[in-house]
Amino acid sequence: MSKKQEIKPSQRTQEEAMEIAKATQRPGQKKAETQLIAQGIEKGIALYKKQQKAKARAADKAKKQEAKSKAKLEDKIPEALTETKTETKAPLLPWGLLIASWIVFLFFYF
Repeated sequence: MSKKQEIKPSQRTQEEAMEIAKATQRPGQKKAETQLIAQGIEKGIALYKKQQKAKARAADKAKKQEAKSKAKLEDKIPEALTETKTETKAPLLPWGLLIASWIVFLFFYF
């Protein structure tokens, strides 16, 4: 890309720029001056649209990256759930041993 890239505004943009230029026209202003103002407005509108497209692309890219990171997290979640399931079985072991020891104690005592 060159430093001065030509921005070709659409017909609609040109019409909008001319309407704005005519609305802000001062008394005694020549038609050529009004057209120059309209061209400046056209370039501004075209530049604004270009910037908005770039922002939209960047936002879309960020959204896609966020979706990828969420997908990676969802892949890791089942591993965490299986770890917690084994942890819930662990408290049963001490209680089971306690009950078994009382049964053995009562069996030998009586």
